[in-house]
Amino acid sequence: MVVTINHNDYEAEPGQTILQVAKQNGIYIPTICHSPHLSDVGSCRMCLVELENNRKLVASCVTPVTDGMKVLTDSERVIEARKTVVDLLVSDHPMDCMTCEANGNCVLQDLAYEYGIKESTFGTKKLPRFEIKAQNEFIQLDPDKCILCGKCVRTCKEIQMCNALDFVNRGFETKVSPPFDEDLGGKDSPCVFCGQCVEMCPTGALTYIPSKGKGRYYEFKKTITTCPYCGVGCQLELRTKNNKIIQVGSVYNENSPNPHGESCVKGRFGYDFVNHPDRLTDPLIKRNGHFEKVSWEEALDYVAEKLLNIRGKYGSDSIGGLSSAKCTNEENYIMQKFMRAVIGTNSVDHCARLCHASTVVGLGMAFGSGAMTNSISEIEGSDVIFVIGSNPTENHPVIGSKIKKAKKNGTHLIVADPRKIELSEIADISLHHKPGTDVALINGIMNVIVNEGLLDKKFIEERTEGFESYIKVIEGYTPSKVSQITGVPADKIIEAAKMFGLAEKAAIYFAMGITQHKYGTNNVLSLTNLALLTGNVGFESTGVNPLRGQNNVQGACDVGALSDVYPGYQKVSDPKIREKFENYWGVKLTDREGLTLTEMFEEAGKKIKALYIMGENPFLSDPDQDHVKKALESLDFLIVQDIFLTESAQFADVVLPAASFAEKEGTFTNTERRIQRVRKAVNSPGRAKADWEILTKLANKMGYEMKYNSPSEIMDEIAQVSKLYGGISYERLEKGGLQWPCPDVNHPGTKYLHKDGFSRGKGKFFPVEFAPPEKEADEKYNFTLMTGRMLYHFHTGTMTRRSYPIDKHEPDSYVEINIEDAKKLGIKDKDRVRITSPQGTVETYAKVGQRVQPGQLFMPFHYAESPANKLTNRVYDLKAKIPELKITPVKLEKVEKRVSRREVLIDERFTSIRRQE
Repeated sequence: MVVTINHNDYEAEPGQTILQVAKQNGIYIPTICHSPHLSDVGSCRMCLVELENNRKLVASCVTPVTDGMKVLTDSERVIEARKTVVDLLVSDHPMDCMTCEANGNCVLQDLAYEYGIKESTFGTKKLPRFEIKAQNEFIQLDPDKCILCGKCVRTCKEIQMCNALDFVNRGFETKVSPPFDEDLGGKDSPCVFCGQCVEMCPTGALTYIPSKGKGRYYEFKKTITTCPYCGVGCQLELRTKNNKIIQVGSVYNENSPNPHGESCVKGRFGYDFVNHPDRLTDPLIKRNGHFEKVSWEEALDYVAEKLLNIRGKYGSDSIGGLSSAKCTNEENYIMQKFMRAVIGTNSVDHCARLCHASTVVGLGMAFGSGAMTNSISEIEGSDVIFVIGSNPTENHPVIGSKIKKAKKNGTHLIVADPRKIELSEIADISLHHKPGTDVALINGIMNVIVNEGLLDKKFIEERTEGFESYIKVIEGYTPSKVSQITGVPADKIIEAAKMFGLAEKAAIYFAMGITQHKYGTNNVLSLTNLALLTGNVGFESTGVNPLRGQNNVQGACDVGALSDVYPGYQKVSDPKIREKFENYWGVKLTDREGLTLTEMFEEAGKKIKALYIMGENPFLSDPDQDHVKKALESLDFLIVQDIFLTESAQFADVVLPAASFAEKEGTFTNTERRIQRVRKAVNSPGRAKADWEILTKLANKMGYEMKYNSPSEIMDEIAQVSKLYGGISYERLEKGGLQWPCPDVNHPGTKYLHKDGFSRGKGKFFPVEFAPPEKEADEKYNFTLMTGRMLYHFHTGTMTRRSYPIDKHEPDSYVEINIEDAKKLGIKDKDRVRITSPQGTVETYAKVGQRVQPGQLFMPFHYAESPANKLTNRVYDLKAKIPELKITPVKLEKVEKRVSRREVLIDERFTSIRRQE
């Protein structure tokens, strides 16, 4: 159809609005309440245009075009109407632009300037009228500056899915408010401080509460980069001033996992650590029990000499290396290359061994590729979503919001988790099974699908193998039998099976609740069986989708920071592959598979004499803290390369100061296999260097030449040695992320895997029998402890515990206890409690409620003063070598003497000092 705007004809599509057609043709129409990321309501009337056909003034954002429509965007009537709109808004608005946080970045200010409104002709109302809400650590709400555009309300309802804001009152008393007129951080507020409302606000009604200095929008240097927290890989804008990150803004890019500028509280506010005074600034060598600052030259000479001596005395396999899911792809590539080409060992690993090793093994066995099969953007296209062993709204909040949005728009949701999580509350079917019974539950669901004839026979015949042996096992898992094992009612199992089996497009999402078990690989294989049985893999909005826990755990695996594969998952045991890398790297490589992370700690002081840890904190993250302590102390030589003197670094002989993500160039690969750029926004403190620079300098000192002028050159080498990254270059990534496999420069990247066939040929069924956890609750240790993450903190707390607003908001550890158990033990909410396992004892605070079932406990592992992993046991999956962090038998008791957090921290500080002395 043809639409005439300002006497010029333009092509338009049916359903488009006047505003959309005008924008796509470069015609300016001012807006306030409109956003391309939100539904349009046409409430502000700023986008009024005139229809020549009937002389009507209409809101262009909500008026669809018609063939032959004639529109005027700047007639006298339109201009006068817009002036009146601005005039009315100014009459009800404070005129304190000079001190307003939004000065220079305010739509109302811009419009007042454009239309020459110096003061309102309607007079000015007496201000202030409303109370400012700023009792939290993150966001201030000033209703007097609100112009009632409703963008914050719609953002919270349509993107974040929290409903934390809405309009209250009527007439001149109308305002935007959290529930019950509380602060955003009030006890009844569902706000999770994602900050998206601030980004959408066109005035200074919603602003960030500064924690590291103030600044105007126009003063900031703006750098687009990738979030350093979970595996979603949100694109963010770092706003810096005087070499400090002051704010984190939204990036709106369709070719990203957060196209609407979404973030979570960590991504938005967890950046004080970058400029924290605790940052390491100089290399340190421990002499007589004390760390001394030294030059880079001295430190690297010392490290090179020690490693060469240990290798000469005990052999190459006496040295192990831990790479890092926090570091870039380029740095992980250099680390594994350093260990293989310089040291001469394959004993290199990283924290994927603790979170998703069973995913890599299980998906690799069944499909041929150990990665998330589908993309984040496909979530809303699924007919059924099955979430098991994952708490996305806390651990992967942007994905959690997308699942909530899909549910709101008609997608059915099944959630299986021992705890009651947020998604459990909105799920069509919520299954609370006993910890460690995942295989039985999934087998039970498949039993019903088979018996109801809901399996995809054509898919099974054409694209799978191993069905005959698999089906024999499934026959024994009747709903009644599975109910006895799992504690889930049989009718719920049947209902879930029918819902999943009847769906045209069903997707599975899981995380560490599935993987961190002795039988974690079997858990993953059960899920691959379910997808193969129903034909839900190799198609859009389906698949088996592991949600990666850290920003670059996927990339670290991809580029070879694993003990059995080179970059691109090429086996070190394959002579042809090994010869290829020998030619690329110009060195003879060992044919022995290396030790995994967990095996290195078992062999510390025995086979392993020296350990090089880059960006990991195993003292807090690994199971059985006392065992880790003994392992670190038993080493002949320990090097830790990090941004802080972490709990692990305090055991080191040499500490090397590294650059944070905000201080270097590189790439991260997110959970959906999307490779994205990381860009330098600020300078590193003191003499800290990027990890790749440190490693290359050390390699050169040890006699192996590594010459790279930039991380982009390292990525070029990765592209040469791995087909998965074959088409990746910094030049291409400037336009947005690319998903592997991307084999050549003309390839657009791969949205979902296994479209035309599996990497291994055919998808394979694996018959998996249920086996109970190795260690279960008994008379002495009568509770089952589960560990995991929470919304406000991350991993070992190295970053978030040093981010002021986050740590102030959530300063204390806790253990979740069912209200029935609490009553029996005389424990009240916030009481001090003691948890004991065969591995150790920890004290923390009680959080009494109904999130966990009777007999179960849940504890986050972020807090050094209450380290959950002091309790966990060293039971390992035999295939993946991942520890069983989700099931630890413990006993619980009330501590009569209440200890303040300050006393605990002081005690920890003195313990740390004594350790150094």
